[in-house]
Amino acid sequence: MSQSAQRRGQPMFILAEDSERTRGQDAQSSNIAAGKAVSNAVRSTLGPRGMDKMLVSDSGDVVITNDGATILEEMDIDHPAAQMIVEVASTQEEEVGDGTTTAAVLSGELLSRAEDLLDDDVHPTAIVEGYHEAASIAQETIAEQELEDEIDADLLERVAVTSMTGKGTGDIGAVPLSETVVQAILMVDGEDGVERENVRVRTQTGASSSATELVEGVISEEEPLHENMPRRVEDATIAVLDVDLEVRESSIDAEYNVTSVDQLNAALDAEEGELREYADTLTDAGIDVAFVTGDVDDRVASFLANEGVLAFDGVDDDEASAISRATGARLVGTVDDLEEDDFGSAELVRVEKFGEDELAFVEGGAQAEAVTVFARGGTDHVTDELERALADGLDVVTAALEEGSVVPGAGATEIAIADGIRTEAASITGRKQLAVEAFADALDVLPRTLATNAGMDAIDALVDLRSTFEGEGRAGVIAEGQTGHVADPIEAGILDPAAVKREAIESATEAATMIVRIDDVISAN
Repeated sequence: MSQSAQRRGQPMFILAEDSERTRGQDAQSSNIAAGKAVSNAVRSTLGPRGMDKMLVSDSGDVVITNDGATILEEMDIDHPAAQMIVEVASTQEEEVGDGTTTAAVLSGELLSRAEDLLDDDVHPTAIVEGYHEAASIAQETIAEQELEDEIDADLLERVAVTSMTGKGTGDIGAVPLSETVVQAILMVDGEDGVERENVRVRTQTGASSSATELVEGVISEEEPLHENMPRRVEDATIAVLDVDLEVRESSIDAEYNVTSVDQLNAALDAEEGELREYADTLTDAGIDVAFVTGDVDDRVASFLANEGVLAFDGVDDDEASAISRATGARLVGTVDDLEEDDFGSAELVRVEKFGEDELAFVEGGAQAEAVTVFARGGTDHVTDELERALADGLDVVTAALEEGSVVPGAGATEIAIADGIRTEAASITGRKQLAVEAFADALDVLPRTLATNAGMDAIDALVDLRSTFEGEGRAGVIAEGQTGHVADPIEAGILDPAAVKREAIESATEAATMIVRIDDVISAN
């Protein structure tokens, strides 16, 4: 045998010795199992009767929540396929702010149905094509389910209540909070749409959630620089400064020889004069309140206090921008050339004490382009979960207002989508039809899960949902009392933005099809 033939008969190693490779059905099974595991981890949190999860870190930090995105972010997930489900929830959160658990649960169920098809020798390509076709039908059905009602404040409040119910709204409940959420969004709804970034949520422990209020302005966590500064300033002229009010440091290394007391006193007087000039510049300009992103020397703070100026330092960039938007002030990088156009104004700047903390409220700004939901709670865990609930409420109201469309909630839209897909599946030929039907079956997991979490029998509930839908055209799982029942979600006031449904279908389909197409996993240290 020739040397070349011998070489051809020997194995060639192209991967490092520590590499691992999983191929074919084993790779698909591993990836699908990982995706299903992540999906199942959040399934019990779905809906108004969803349960909470307690997440404990190595350092002992505890997070208690039923927010799908938060749970998946806090979990220490290493498996790359499982990480794709986490990314689905993250995308859902970024795009529409709610529906993260829905997207994750649907992704897992799509993978489960795909696994059954793979076991029946359906090729992954046929599954992918069928899933995408079913997703397209689903989007058309969502459009058909959109209500023709005008998007007014009452409808938006129902959308907010639907989103926030069961999400740690505390003793106040979702209904009063929904009014606050809608009012906040409507205040920042302009000709160019909703400026969502102009609505901030600030939390503070020490009171029940019923003390939550809407502040027409900005709340700063920074405390006044001097105890003698005023705690209440009406009709305030405001400056936002991106500077350090300290003694300037030389840009070069230099040494100074001081040979007499007079020279030392002169140096100290020059330093004192420089610091006093900062204060005089602000007071001469008529500034009542100054927010400084940099550091302020204690002597400057004392000079300002003597002049009755309220000042804060160390203000972060986001807060400075919010104050600028609310008051009309410009972010100024120097105090040398201050002009009247650089200043903003507010009806009231007040400093309130909450326990050991002091917060500054900037209210009634000239531009009034920023509002703050001031959320209260008895403990940090309560306020953290309340903040997440409020953020979801604000996001879904924004989505409903901007897109101008809402659909029935409580699983009713999913029942309609599944029925629409099954109807269209009859006209699809080949094995792709099996994937389309599997997609419809996967959608049933959402109303089934809602029923289970509400204490109902999942199979009986699904039968009732389908029969009621065929008879009345709309049916959802309504959680009331100790259990739930099947009824019209519109009459119960349960509504979701159409954008949430669209994004959940799209992102879940993309994640599931990507995982199904993987047949080779190569890993190395």
